[in-house]
Amino acid sequence: MLNSLAKEGRANFTQIRIFRTAHELSLSTVAVFSWEDRLGMHRQKADEAYMIGKRGQYTPVAAYLAIDEIVKIAKEHNVNMIHPGYGFLSENEEFARKIEEAGMIFVGPKWQTIRDLGDKVSARDLATKAQVRGSSRPVPYMQRTDHLLGANRSW
Repeated sequence: MLNSLAKEGRANFTQIRIFRTAHELSLSTVAVFSWEDRLGMHRQKADEAYMIGKRGQYTPVAAYLAIDEIVKIAKEHNVNMIHPGYGFLSENEEFARKIEEAGMIFVGPKWQTIRDLGDKVSARDLATKAQVRGSSRPVPYMQRTDHLLGANRSW
């Protein structure tokens, strides 16, 4: 049964919205925070909150990039899913993979999807293999692209 959600990232209104939604779904919430964010609103709104590392161990940003530390905290407190928020580790293949390997749910795309779509070259290669029609070169601004849709459409 899903019963807890950890929110990774610095305190902001996005986390508050995620926690509010979690509470509406009867999920308990767990926040992680850096020493510098110890008074952050997301820490106060969570059911539980834990500091990443010790005071002075990480810079404010480095704390939220400490993948192993965040996963360790989540496991120690029986968190079963982690929402990465936006930014920091939200598009990090390693973070998503380590969450899955630890037996938790990454609330977002699978790590393989992040890997495959994480840069334009691999995304284009994947689209080509899937026979998705597209342009082989950048499309100049305001150029009509009806031919890419395979239909005669007038917009």
